[in-house]
Amino acid sequence: MTAPHHDPTRKIDFVYLIEARDSNPNGDPDAGGMPRTDPVSGQGLITDVALKRKIRNTVSLLNEEDNKPGYDIYVEAGIALNAQHERAYAPDALGEKASQLDAQQWMCQTFFDIRMFGAVMTTGKKDRQAGRVRGPVQLTFSRSVDPITPLEYSITRVTPTKQEDVDAGKNTEMGSKHIVPYGLYRGEGHFSAPLAARTGVTSDDLAMFWRAFALMFDHDRAAARGELNLRGLYVFTHGDKYGNAPARQLLDRITVKGPGDATARSFTDYQVEVQEADLPEGITLTTLIG
Repeated sequence: MTAPHHDPTRKIDFVYLIEARDSNPNGDPDAGGMPRTDPVSGQGLITDVALKRKIRNTVSLLNEEDNKPGYDIYVEAGIALNAQHERAYAPDALGEKASQLDAQQWMCQTFFDIRMFGAVMTTGKKDRQAGRVRGPVQLTFSRSVDPITPLEYSITRVTPTKQEDVDAGKNTEMGSKHIVPYGLYRGEGHFSAPLAARTGVTSDDLAMFWRAFALMFDHDRAAARGELNLRGLYVFTHGDKYGNAPARQLLDRITVKGPGDATARSFTDYQVEVQEADLPEGITLTTLIG
């Protein structure tokens, strides 16, 4: 029997908790790479784009050995989007006389991230475009439960970049590293079954999505992201494709309480409450991590 959260014919809403320890969860290039913050509340932010990038990378990694068709990644580093569109019109695909609608369907079948997240494929040559696709999966910005304290540390490197600097006697170069000492971020996501039917999402796609979501930080370690951890993933699955209750009613059942006046420095400083009793009729709650 298919698990409820693997069923693409049912609406899904979910909550996730991300922990950052001595890491930069999402640097802001407009602020020199400092962790993103809300200037009014001081809360930290992680964009949906940053998480989707990690999911894409993890799906690509998981499919390296099996190389299953349909799990290519559209938004891939080092590959032009227009070149991806033209793949649909290649002789070994649909051919140069294919219609834009046929190309759009081919793109959905071929690329996992188009099926799940959607894409705007209206660039490039007019006879090599694939239209627009609305994806069924949407993620919100993740926001820290408490205000964060972004820190900047100076670092040194024992070798310069340029040979002329070495010849001139320069021994070190200075740099900086930005971190959040500790932050617990809460984010939300949604899955639309009607949109999933349009793009052709399968139960295997949802299984891949949840697996990639659970593993995305474990395969994205870096000097500035040594301790990003998924601490909670709570999935509300509805009984039909349109939903049995407003998403907000369900998502508010996952609450996180901080340490009050104290400064949080570990996950145990927070209290996560999951209200499982008296769920609306037709709703199933699955705790994947927590």
